[in-house]
Parts: sequence; C-alpha cells; structure tokens
Amino acid sequence: MDYGMLLLGIVLLVAVVGLSSSATERRLGKRLDRVERKLDAIAAHLGVTTAEPDIPEVTALLREGKKIQAIKVYRERTGADLKEARDAVERLA
Repeated sequence: MDYGMLLLGIVLLVAVVGLSSSATERRLGKRLDRVERKLDAIAAHLGVTTAEPDIPEVTALLREGKKIQAIKVYRERTGADLKEARDAVERLA
C-alpha cells in the first residue's frame, strides 16, 4: 500500500471528525443560548433576581482603578462572557 495515500486518508478522516465536532459544538452553543434566554424570561416574569457574586479581588481591583483586570478576574471566577462580566463590574463600580 502506498504510504502517501494512507496518510492522506488519515488526514481526511481527522478533518471530517474535527468538522463534525465543531458543528456539534456550534449547535449545542446555540441551543444553550436559547435555553438561557428562556430561563432569563421566566425569571424576569416571576421577579426572581440573583445577587452578584461577592469576589473581593474584583472589588479590590476596582478600588485601584483597574477595571479591565477586574473584568478579567470576574470572567475567570464566574465563567461569564465578556458582556456579562463588563456589565456586572459596572454595577459593582
């Protein structure tokens, strides 16, 4: 068997598996976004609010005027996306 063809077959297989997992991740991400929007709407309708997490390091960074670092730490600690973290840090400021 020609090793070049074998290598090409392996590369194609890896590419197909990689593309399919990327598509699956995108699909799951979109689905998760829809679920989060629905939960947010239900919570708003019921008047349910959640308290901001108390992260002393974020508060200390804000006192020092280091807003960008505070946003970064908030994201690391909570898993929030950039917009959520920025909005939360703005509320804390």
